[in-house]
Amino acid sequence: MVFGKSKLEMKVGIFVFGGLMILAMFVFLIGKFETWTVGYRVNFTFNFVNGVKLGAPVRFAGVDVGEVKDIKCLFLPQDNKTVVKINCWVKNDIKIPRDSNVWVNTLGLLGEKYIEVMPGEDYGDFLTANQDLAGVDPVPMQEVTELAKKIATNLDNIIAKIKNKEGTIGKLFFDDTIYNDLEALVQDLRKNPWKLFFKTKEKK
Repeated sequence: MVFGKSKLEMKVGIFVFGGLMILAMFVFLIGKFETWTVGYRVNFTFNFVNGVKLGAPVRFAGVDVGEVKDIKCLFLPQDNKTVVKINCWVKNDIKIPRDSNVWVNTLGLLGEKYIEVMPGEDYGDFLTANQDLAGVDPVPMQEVTELAKKIATNLDNIIAKIKNKEGTIGKLFFDDTIYNDLEALVQDLRKNPWKLFFKTKEKK
């Protein structure tokens, strides 16, 4: 009985150990730890990052090559402003030219924010580990809303002027004089089509 109990405990122990190993493998895969992949860290600085979070993907030429590892707000006394420094891990075989463009992109209209890197053309000068590259700030939604309001207001003003017969378009749509003149011209040309080919003599 004692021997059988020990054998059962050994089976349970092996089963639990195997389960823990599988769980650890899933944690490594989901967390995207660089356990089997060699890489390096670079920094991208922005004035506004529009909600980028830790673990967000980093794409190079549209391909996932890394992820965001750290986000810090730093005050720069020399510039008298605060910037956001995003520390990213990228695969070791990815070489980022210093003249590359970096910005915050969105997966879909309301999807996850990620870092997009469009490769530059200077393939003789690459970023090395822990170096910085300034990114292009995304446009805040507030500014987009304000711009839409201004456009709507200007459009309302234009429509009001047209209705009040102001400007060339307003007169064209609502002034009967122009319409009557055009109608008279068309009727005259129908009756006398030769006028289309007749050139008046210039007065000396």
